[in-house]
Amino acid sequence: MVDSVKYTLGEERIPKHWYNLMADLPSLPPPVLHPGTLKPVGPDDLAPLFPMSLIRQEVSTEREVEIPEPVREVYKQWRVTPLYRARRLERALQTPARIYYKYEGVSPAGSHKPNTAVAQAFYNKEAGVKKITTETGAGQWGSSLAFAGAVFGIDVQVFMVRVSYNQKPYRRALMETYGAKCIASPSMETNYGRSVLEKSPDSNGSLGIAISEAVEIAAGHDDTKYALGSVLNHVLLHQTVIGQEAIEQLAIANDYPDVIVGCTGGGSNFAGIVFPFLGAQLRGGRKVRIVAVEPSACPSLTRGRYAYDFGDTGHMTPLTKMHTLGSTFIPPGFHAGGLRYHGMAPLVSHIKQLGLIEARAYHQTQCFEAGVFFARHEGIVPAPEANHAVKGAIDEAVRCREEGKSRAILFNLCGHGHFDMQAYMDYFGGRLTDQEYDERELAMALSGLPAVPEPA
Repeated sequence: MVDSVKYTLGEERIPKHWYNLMADLPSLPPPVLHPGTLKPVGPDDLAPLFPMSLIRQEVSTEREVEIPEPVREVYKQWRVTPLYRARRLERALQTPARIYYKYEGVSPAGSHKPNTAVAQAFYNKEAGVKKITTETGAGQWGSSLAFAGAVFGIDVQVFMVRVSYNQKPYRRALMETYGAKCIASPSMETNYGRSVLEKSPDSNGSLGIAISEAVEIAAGHDDTKYALGSVLNHVLLHQTVIGQEAIEQLAIANDYPDVIVGCTGGGSNFAGIVFPFLGAQLRGGRKVRIVAVEPSACPSLTRGRYAYDFGDTGHMTPLTKMHTLGSTFIPPGFHAGGLRYHGMAPLVSHIKQLGLIEARAYHQTQCFEAGVFFARHEGIVPAPEANHAVKGAIDEAVRCREEGKSRAILFNLCGHGHFDMQAYMDYFGGRLTDQEYDERELAMALSGLPAVPEPA
């Protein structure tokens, strides 16, 4: 038997619909609120930022949302993505577990992010939008939207968190290769960016700050819209092609996961692999244990408060109820830049509140150790964000060994680490250290949460 088994489907098996978890939940998440009136937002409130087609998806409760054929045509460039059985990893761990990983690093931008970037660019093009602004942490989202903008002929402006802008020059170069403009955030390009720099000239930035800058530009120009790479319902919706494909591929292997592990920052990668399986469970199917893994330096699910908060640091966005560390919280500059967000997707937060998932947090050196171990046995170098899922899956496999039980473990390897080798060099050189957030800063950020009365 070969060491690693790859389960593939033909391009004709690319899903024709995105799956909407909202249709199967026992209760819907709390509504998004207008920060001024504290009333639920309507389509007109969101229209300055998003085309109406995406706004409809954001509030949809239909189980299936049709994928436009032009989007599926672009998907054909890399979908269906492979599912691997990690037999060499299993042997190295001496575990009876069956470990599977879905590999999204085969996309043009090297991650799962194009699944929504292509969709968002298509809907913006259809609405006559000329330019899209966005933010990015590690650069996976920024490079994916840059790619999608090139495909559909839309200008893209990316505000990249400054610490990642400096740490990851190759991702910046990739965005520019696709034709996007990449700006270190906080920047002098916006009123909010200038105000941050005035107070903290050496600010590392954060995703919350970069969101504020991108939203400010979009809201001020009629021909410009804003795109988000995670957190929002429509973004999570677009990622569900991952889990839908995995269900079919595991059927080829005559298997089904007992445990699903997903790394979580804003929630899109986690939702992509988890939601189709969770939906099947909620409809009476097989129960699956679901583990969300996040960084200890930015632990929104494990340390955050479930409360209404702004999605950005400049308080330009509506209020959403989510697990949050406070919109003014600025995490330390650890290498998994895509996980450095103060809040968790409202939908992911909601299912955590419902007890449908569990969460744990790891330090970055633990995750890099797991990523190196994985690479030496499976051959793929994971992105720093994906290392969190690798670590979680390895821990679950070790647990199977200790308990003497054979379980199927599935995780999403959401991107490759080819542009993150400096981080691996820092790890091998002993320069990569575990970074702790300041407890006082966290307390201060949480104390500033908006006052929203509980519903009567």
